[in-house]
Amino acid sequence: MNATYPLYLANQPHTSAATLAVTNKFTHQTATHVAQADAALVEQAIAAAVHAAPLMAAMPAYERADVLHHVARRIGERGEEWARVLAIEAGKPIKDARGEVARAGDTFRAAAEEATRINGEYLPLDVSPRGRGFEGVCIRVPAGPCAFISPFNFPLNLVAHKVAPAIAAGCPWVLKPASATPVSALMLGEVLAETALPRGAFSILACSREAADALTTDDRFKLLSFTGSPEAGWKMKARAGKKKVVLELGGNAACVVDADADLDRAAERLTIGAFYQSGQSCISVQRIFIHQSIYEDLKRRLVAAAAALKAGDPLDESTFLGPLITEDDALRVEGWISDAVSRGARLLCGGKRRGAFVDATLLEGVGDNQPISCREAFGPVAILEPFTDFAAVCGRVNAGAYGLQAGVFTRDIHKAFDALRVMEVGAVVINDVPSVRVDAMPYGGVKDSGLGREGVRYAIEDMTERRLLLLKDVGRAAQ
Repeated sequence: MNATYPLYLANQPHTSAATLAVTNKFTHQTATHVAQADAALVEQAIAAAVHAAPLMAAMPAYERADVLHHVARRIGERGEEWARVLAIEAGKPIKDARGEVARAGDTFRAAAEEATRINGEYLPLDVSPRGRGFEGVCIRVPAGPCAFISPFNFPLNLVAHKVAPAIAAGCPWVLKPASATPVSALMLGEVLAETALPRGAFSILACSREAADALTTDDRFKLLSFTGSPEAGWKMKARAGKKKVVLELGGNAACVVDADADLDRAAERLTIGAFYQSGQSCISVQRIFIHQSIYEDLKRRLVAAAAALKAGDPLDESTFLGPLITEDDALRVEGWISDAVSRGARLLCGGKRRGAFVDATLLEGVGDNQPISCREAFGPVAILEPFTDFAAVCGRVNAGAYGLQAGVFTRDIHKAFDALRVMEVGAVVINDVPSVRVDAMPYGGVKDSGLGREGVRYAIEDMTERRLLLLKDVGRAAQ
């Protein structure tokens, strides 16, 4: 990791008087400093994006695809460097960090392909006598400058899910990465600065929330895409004005394991889904409903698997559990666990905290109104509960404010489709955990989990507008 990193203003590296210290989340020592933008630099970035909008819109599709292929190639070339940065700034175990880097490359490759197939449609309009002689041609055009705010937990690939579709669509953008993890996004700025994007096409600014307020309120932006907490996201939507808003917010994902499930696979996948990245994912498995007939067997397997997970230095190849992003977050999770136990829940394993580390924890007998059940834990904790009736447990999945993704282990295709129709979520994953995300799929939630969908093709839909050409008597001989 370099000693310092610049911000990127209108495609160019830029230093500033103010800097932001980025810590190693394992050692808590300062790892680097990055240039920090103030409100004046944010204003310059917005003005540059407005100036670049017609230039971005005029870029041929193949040139936008070339930019995206270049980024994907450079991510591959610098993959290990990026992975080590993620391990240091985010506390992400190195194997998981490599996985995130690989996914980011896939996201840019997918965007390169989508850049060349932003299709329109032909509309026959003679559906009534009033439409006789009329035809329509509908195209999609770039929406214009976009504002992006990204979170700490996937600081490279969740940035990729915003900026890659924007480049594919022909939209300039300004990004505020999470203050805890800005380096991986600034490295992306280094790579984008190597391309032929027009001046002003992008700015990447580490800055305070106050300095970044214009990303929410400025009407020159035509879209705001935010990934983070529900509390912050819905407040931003209320203040965003006329622009489109896409929100990818929290969850407390549930997974149902029916009586006919493959228990070996279910135990393996649930352990990963609940404790991968120390549970710091909005689709981390938080609630596990297990059919009564297999409850004790699967519980035993899950407890043994959780107890075997190794916590430690994210740069150690054998580490599975890294630290939470801050010790305050670990204290909050520890407090929620203790509160549940004090109210009658049974601690099956874990429950201990050491600094920013929390052991992989399983609980049962947790009340629905306990924070560890009804709120987003964002830590390595899952709750077990038996069930006997499938229809009833689908209702249990729907309990609460969130609706991002759910999982169902079943061999019954009828139950799979019942879950799809009944569960109030953005996606139902059959025979795997709700923690699964394929980067090309539509991804997003309902209720407090957000608004809109990401996934490259689906993000491009929000970053473009339909424009209709209405034609009268075209191709007909003059009367």
